[in-house]
Amino acid sequence: MVINMYEKFETLLKKKNVTPYKVSKETKISTATLSDWKNGRSKPKADKLKTLADYFGVPIEYFLE
Repeated sequence: MVINMYEKFETLLKKKNVTPYKVSKETKISTATLSDWKNGRSKPKADKLKTLADYFGVPIEYFLE
């Protein structure tokens, strides 16, 4: 799930033309947390997925499919 979720995150980054750093600053989700998700060291919690979904204007289910 984590890698798939992160791939979806990367797709949204490209669509919105933003960097993980910018998302981190604007959502208060640390770059270390994003890196941990990318590398499979941790799984995103529901509140952080909701924050990302709101930031990108997608339903939270987008990340869970």
